[in-house]
Amino acid sequence: MGLLGTTTAEQYYSLSQKFTTTSAQVTSGEYQLTVQDLPNGIDGFIIEDDGVEVDQANYSYDAVTGLITFSSGKPALSSIVNVKFVDRSLGDYRYITLEDFVNNFMYGYTGEGKVLNKVRRSDILFHAKRGIQEFSYDISKIEKIQEVDVPPTLTLPMPQDYVQYTMLSWVDTAGLEHPIFPTRELTSRPSQSVAQDDDGNYLFNSDGKVTEINPSVTQTRFQDFDLYTFSGNLKDDDYWLYTHYIANRVFNRGGRYGIDAARANSNGMFVVDEANGQFGFTSDMAGKTILIKYISDGLGTDAEMKVSKLAEDALYKYVYHAILSTKLNIPEYQIRRAQKERFAAMRNAKIRLYNFNTTEMINVMRGKSKHIKH
Repeated sequence: MGLLGTTTAEQYYSLSQKFTTTSAQVTSGEYQLTVQDLPNGIDGFIIEDDGVEVDQANYSYDAVTGLITFSSGKPALSSIVNVKFVDRSLGDYRYITLEDFVNNFMYGYTGEGKVLNKVRRSDILFHAKRGIQEFSYDISKIEKIQEVDVPPTLTLPMPQDYVQYTMLSWVDTAGLEHPIFPTRELTSRPSQSVAQDDDGNYLFNSDGKVTEINPSVTQTRFQDFDLYTFSGNLKDDDYWLYTHYIANRVFNRGGRYGIDAARANSNGMFVVDEANGQFGFTSDMAGKTILIKYISDGLGTDAEMKVSKLAEDALYKYVYHAILSTKLNIPEYQIRRAQKERFAAMRNAKIRLYNFNTTEMINVMRGKSKHIKH
């Protein structure tokens, strides 16, 4: 039997399974799901009877066998019952789930006569999750894109599985992206803004902790800063000093030798608040739609804990070496051999997932002053 099991092409592309109700099903009210990856619960799908959604109270579901049983409102003879799967996407066949990986590892690596005699399933699961994290950072680099609108507070929280951003941009009415760049050394988001009295002494609350100012003065001034008109909220500066100071600081840094290309951008700026897990934006970003492109750790949800089949062998080698390294009385030469196998497999996985396309390279090089033969 093929690896797709009983999943048909229609079930794969439509993300659903259809039934034409038979007389036996009218009597029993039972519909057997035959897709490869069964839903984990009743919330993993919705049922339509001749195009009308059925209330969940009318049926039950067994997640182990994949059997749906109607207790009331049974579909009529020859009616079309369509089970639509929720949170399932095309292309899942490219990946192996964490559960399948652990099962395969136990079958191929553990037991009598195998390379690992006794290993607990929890140990395999722990090292497999760590491997998925490391692969997400170094090999597969799972990049997610979150679309959000900048609120009046000009502050957005980092995604729950955020590790590091790759790019932030705002989207115009045509759906095109405009890159936003970090402020770098221009400003920072203080992780703590301390309240003080007139003499500069720190103020404390009833618990003896330092009283903090929220938002900080730096944050407030940055949020009030308008990149286009320089109409900020900076006091005690006359118009000439203010406008020229800001213009030179932001746009013309290094102006003696020419414009600083790193700041030749009018799309706005953002600041990263690592301590509080937030992004801050200039006032011109208020109300705009922002795309946050970031690296995920691959462990955000249960459905995300999977690894590309091109890196499956590398993850086996990673877990095998990790388990050997934590066991007692293992000869050093075995650990070193496992380490070399892991390194070679991870290198191969990185090459496989690099996804270098010669046609795309030719198209890029056509814009250069070079003649490409093809």
